[in-house]
Amino acid sequence: MTSTEPPSEAGAGLRPTRQRTAVTEALASYRDFRSAQEIHDLLAVKGERVGLATVYRTLAALAEAGVVDILRNEDGEAIYRRCSTTHHHHLVCRSCGATVEVEGPAVERWTQSIAAAHGYADISHDLEIFGTCPGCRTT
Repeated sequence: MTSTEPPSEAGAGLRPTRQRTAVTEALASYRDFRSAQEIHDLLAVKGERVGLATVYRTLAALAEAGVVDILRNEDGEAIYRRCSTTHHHHLVCRSCGATVEVEGPAVERWTQSIAAAHGYADISHDLEIFGTCPGCRTT
């Protein structure tokens, strides 16, 4: 399978519980990254009875299984989003949270070069770029 969609809970080896399904559906309703609290608030508005601690545990399990991406915003808060499974980076608006998945061939070459220069192998990296999107700059 060459899909760039993240695996489902079942496809990632997670039992699709009612809470996991509710959290996954809530995430699917957003295009950008959201905090556990925001996801919990949406679930409450929709009448879903899922505790905040369960939302945190579910998001951690989904991130571990590769179903969601997790990053830290500029304030250090963990935020989550369903993303493609291909390697990518994120351009994130610090005002509204709008997110764009971007590829960075120059970053990939630089990372490989730095690792090789120091004798490192099996490297990985994460890169998030924060700025202000065009919509927020005009308001």
